[in-house]
Amino acid sequence: MANKYCPICGEENKCMTGAEEYGNCWCDKEIFPNEIFELVPPESRRKHCICKNCLNKYKEELTLRKSFSEQYEEREK
Repeated sequence: MANKYCPICGEENKCMTGAEEYGNCWCDKEIFPNEIFELVPPESRRKHCICKNCLNKYKEELTLRKSFSEQYEEREK
């Protein structure tokens, strides 16, 4: 990947995809929720890699939202 900066936070993404054979980067072993790509500016989509910090932060927030939603649904029963 030509751009080494995260399009969400601007920090170095530490992506090694394209530098060597597939599977040698942290991002090859991760699951990226489709919704995270909505945070990437349109001009950077499919061009710049999201960093691990932004991915982890997004996943934590997603887990919290899901947990909150489940708790709310339980109270509504």
